[in-house]
Amino acid sequence: MSILRVLAAPLAPLYGVVVRARNRGFDAHPERIARAEVPVISVGNLSAGGTGKTPLTLFLAEGLEAAGWPNAVLSRGYGGRRDVDPMSVEADSDPRQTGDEPLLMARRLGVHRVVVGRKRHAAALRAHSQRPELRCLLLDDGFQHRALHREVDLLILDGVRRWGDGRLLPRGDLREPMDSAQRAHALVVTRAARVPDRSEVEAWWARHGSGGPIFWVNFAVGGLRRWPHGAPAPTAEGPAFAWCGLGHPEAFYADLLLAGHAWVGSHSLPDHHGPSPADLRRLQVLARAEGAAWLVCTEKDAVKLGPAHAHVLDLPLFVAEQRVTGGEPLLAWVQARLG
Repeated sequence: MSILRVLAAPLAPLYGVVVRARNRGFDAHPERIARAEVPVISVGNLSAGGTGKTPLTLFLAEGLEAAGWPNAVLSRGYGGRRDVDPMSVEADSDPRQTGDEPLLMARRLGVHRVVVGRKRHAAALRAHSQRPELRCLLLDDGFQHRALHREVDLLILDGVRRWGDGRLLPRGDLREPMDSAQRAHALVVTRAARVPDRSEVEAWWARHGSGGPIFWVNFAVGGLRRWPHGAPAPTAEGPAFAWCGLGHPEAFYADLLLAGHAWVGSHSLPDHHGPSPADLRRLQVLARAEGAAWLVCTEKDAVKLGPAHAHVLDLPLFVAEQRVTGGEPLLAWVQARLG
């Protein structure tokens, strides 16, 4: 536990009181919850840190679009500072305004597919105005954003860290009490192949959840592409040096090994942190000291790199593209709920 968490730990009971009071307010006054013009699918979690919401949201957005459900993603745009809100996110948007994850999704999904906004109902109106054929919306990191009604509420649980120590912020990792899981229509367990005992997760869901289905999915590194030009495969020989700025960096390093990409050293930046050119120089120094021949990072990290980073880059840098595997039953279930 960090020093800040130790100092803030006495505030956890107060935090819990505030969260419970807020939830009771929404339960007692449903008129405070706005409705979008089309069905909303929320993807969120109880815990802070990376559970895989972004790749799962992308998987659903791509799968629903292909199945005849035109959609757009609504995101808060964490870390973005913008004068216009809500704001459409396009491939050439500035991540300092939109946040890194919305820009990653916009580059993958295409034009008019991602809108960021502090008020998600306003973002929904903007998304529908620029794409009137929309049939559904995906609410990224939406479990705690109760001001927008959702037809499908998906709760994401990391199969490795699961519910942690079960304590609320700031002492633990939970954003809400575990019993809030009963609001979810289904539980989606990510990194399912690394769950030591599925019966423990099933028992937890039976105790705290809604009784809805459990879906088990995994993530895999689908390929590497050269940054910034996008060549599909590495030309460098030898081991890699892995780096990232994620809420759960160890999961990325494990995914690389499972995909057959050996690394001899790693360095983790704070979540959402964009490395400066000087940071990238230091990463290359660390890589050479470990005997690495190339660098590898995530797509989320790559969207924060620009020409100044390319100027200082001496070692090859490759971006790992993460994909969802085993998600077809979840996609079919979501389509059935929408239908």
